[in-house]
Amino acid sequence: MPAFDLIIRNGTIVDGTGTERFTGDVAIRDGLIVQVGPVDGDATEEIDAAGKIVTPGFVDIHTHYDGQATWDQEMAPSSWHGVTTVIMGNCGVGFAPAQPDRHEWLIGLMEGVEDIPGTALAEGITWEWETFPEYLDALEKLPRSIDVGTHVPHGAVRAYVLGDREKPGAVPTEDDIAAMGRIVEEGVRAGALGFSTSRTVIHKSVDGELVPGTTATPEELVAIGRAMGRAGHGVFEMASDLNREWNEFDWMGRLSRETGLPVTFAALQSIAKELPLEEQIATMRAENDNGANIVAQIALRGNGIIMAWRGTVHPFRFRPSWQAIMDLPWEEQKAKLLDPAFKARLLSEANDFSGAPQDMLGLLMIVVAGWTMQFEMDEDFDYEPAPEASVQARAAAAGMSCEEYAYDMLCRDDGAGFIYLPILNYADGNLDFLEALQQAEDTVNSLSDGGAHCGTICDAASPTFMLQHWVRDRRQADHRSGGRIALEHAIKRQCADTARLYGLEDRGVIAPGYLADLNVIDLDQLKLGKPWLAFDLPAGGKRLLQKAEGYVATIKGGVVTFRDGKWTGATPGGLIRGPQRAAMLEAAE
Repeated sequence: MPAFDLIIRNGTIVDGTGTERFTGDVAIRDGLIVQVGPVDGDATEEIDAAGKIVTPGFVDIHTHYDGQATWDQEMAPSSWHGVTTVIMGNCGVGFAPAQPDRHEWLIGLMEGVEDIPGTALAEGITWEWETFPEYLDALEKLPRSIDVGTHVPHGAVRAYVLGDREKPGAVPTEDDIAAMGRIVEEGVRAGALGFSTSRTVIHKSVDGELVPGTTATPEELVAIGRAMGRAGHGVFEMASDLNREWNEFDWMGRLSRETGLPVTFAALQSIAKELPLEEQIATMRAENDNGANIVAQIALRGNGIIMAWRGTVHPFRFRPSWQAIMDLPWEEQKAKLLDPAFKARLLSEANDFSGAPQDMLGLLMIVVAGWTMQFEMDEDFDYEPAPEASVQARAAAAGMSCEEYAYDMLCRDDGAGFIYLPILNYADGNLDFLEALQQAEDTVNSLSDGGAHCGTICDAASPTFMLQHWVRDRRQADHRSGGRIALEHAIKRQCADTARLYGLEDRGVIAPGYLADLNVIDLDQLKLGKPWLAFDLPAGGKRLLQKAEGYVATIKGGVVTFRDGKWTGATPGGLIRGPQRAAMLEAAE
């Protein structure tokens, strides 16, 4: 009988600790790593990793698979990019707890905030639960290619407690807040990894209403955090506009010091935020110097929109001629768009914002006319584009108006062209500011939004981008002064660091006793593919997808789940209930 289930031979091992890479073997038995280095003996299966890197499976802590995880076993697109663990339920949106008469409301909240088609959620979710523990039980029933963990979401909790009283600006009573605390404590004790909320005016339901957490008081938020403290574990996660008058870091610091739990927030460079990113980080560090544990979640590239005719938004969304055809079947739309007479008429029109939310007009003007901030997505697109790659620069070089050039870009590839608009994290026209943040101990790589923003982004590919761009390809250029980051550090950031924040001490490192969650990657051949719009969600719902070349194999719990980028059909992944302590490591000894 073979000594091991699987041996990965002769790979360049990047073990997730940040220490120097080395050449060796990895032996796996019963879902755990049991030997690293020279391995004698045979195995049921062997993978030759000579010339390839071997890394831990990636741990993505900011996703929105809350509905998809109840029906989808493959868990794409995150699983296509070396991710073996996701944490969902971020930004205060999710589907439990759920009163039977609030299902449609919760779907509308998720659709509005995360751009996940409501029709897909309505058809895909079976609602086998009401309470949060029952939701975890339902998640546990479906095996998947990856592990999933989740937060208790503020929006669902508030709706459950307040019922019809849950409106923008609603003020819960002391009894309401106590009830919310009990629900969160119950959820965390049942296995939730934390609690999440959203306090940004950008997050609205499909009906245009602010999400429930936006107007919550510090007293409500701290009381909920204390409930997690009673349960003994959990991460308090938040997306916020960080308005000065809210003084968010004050209550975050108090909560963290009192409970001993980490608080984490989305740290983004944005011209719309009152607190510049530098001030966000400085204020966080002042609280941490006073005994708090606040962690900034940072993205690895510009956050924004991929625009397309069939996407959620594009620069001509508010032209009357587009409005007249927007509900037609695609083939009829395409025939119109490729008609020179239709094009000429549309380009002659002014935008009509009469039906648009007035508090979003500033953002909409960037969408319809921000030509210096918009970039053509060609086959070898650089997600850190130079000014000369902008629509404005290319239109000028071609002797065309920006509007006509953008129109023609969207019509390429038989109407499947894309325009990239990085609204956040690209105010400087480069990503230099992220270099120092990636070296910091109080930041964590995050904000992929896997499973969300289906018609506007595909940042679930962030782990691949990290390796392709930040580790291998990034060079100094006229519009950037920085360079690359070390492979060992990048892997630590995406594996051990993300896992530890959520108490997942059983993964993220290649060493005996850890979960056999691994990637075998041909770094030289690693390449993001061009995004495409698929219509494969329930009810034909759309989503932007992006694959990559270079993933030789992904292993979850000792089982090969992907070979050369293709799912094997294996589903060794399950539900994570609570922190996973190092005591598990004794099983391999």
